[in-house]
Amino acid sequence: MARVVLEVRDVTKRFGGLVAVREMVFDVNHNEVLGIIGPNGSGKSTMINMISGTFPPSSGSIRLNGQEIAGKPAHRIARQGVARTFQLVRLLPELSVVENVIAGAAFGHRKRWGAEAESFARTLLERVGLGRQINMPVSSLTYINTKRVELARALACEPEVLLLDEWLAGLNPTELETGIDLIKSLRDEGRTIILVEHVMDAIRSLCDRCVVMSSGAKIAEGTPTEVLADEEVIRAYLGADEDA
Repeated sequence: MARVVLEVRDVTKRFGGLVAVREMVFDVNHNEVLGIIGPNGSGKSTMINMISGTFPPSSGSIRLNGQEIAGKPAHRIARQGVARTFQLVRLLPELSVVENVIAGAAFGHRKRWGAEAESFARTLLERVGLGRQINMPVSSLTYINTKRVELARALACEPEVLLLDEWLAGLNPTELETGIDLIKSLRDEGRTIILVEHVMDAIRSLCDRCVVMSSGAKIAEGTPTEVLADEEVIRAYLGADEDA
C-alpha cells in the first residue's frame, strides 16, 4: 500500500468575503505525481501557497508525514521538506547561477554549507542541463534557463514534496518538450511532486492522478484519463452549453 506523504483535510481559504478554496481534501502518496488542474481562478495556486506556507489556511489541516504544517511560516515548512517553484520565476539577481542553487542547499530540508553545498549545487545544475552556465549571472539567462535554475534551487532543498506551480508556462513548443522531459525524468527518479499545470499534454504524460478544482472546490479526482473525460470537468473548462 502506498505511503501517504501529504494530507489535505477540509482546507478553506477566505480573503474577506471571497472563498478562494473551499473544504479541499486530497492525499499525495510517496513517489507520486499529483496534478492540480482547473480553469483560471479556480484556486490552484492558492492551494499551493497554503501548502508552502505563503499564507495560512482559514481552516483545515495540512500534514506532512503526519506533522501539521498548516499555518507555519514558509521557511519552517521548507525545513520540514516542501520546496517549490513559482509562476513568475523568483531568483536572486545579484547572485550567480550556482550561488542561487547554493542558497537552496543552505536553507532547505537538509543544511549543506561550504564546499559540500557548492559541489551539490553543481551536480544539480548538471542534472537540469545547465552545466555550462554555472558561473553566469542569472540576468544573462534565457527564460527557460531561469526556470531551470529555480528548479535546481528547489531540488537543492532535498524536498520530500516538490511543488511545481505552472513551471511549463510561457515556454515555446521546443522548450515545452524539453521541460516535460525534464519533469518526467524527475518523476522516474521516484520524486513526490504536486504539479499545477494548464498544459494538457504534460498532465497526461506526467501525472499519476489529478485533482480538478473549479471555483475553489474539488469537482473531480482520478487518473488524467478519468478526470478529463468527466462531464463536470469538461463544463468547468468549456462552459455550459446553453442550447443543451
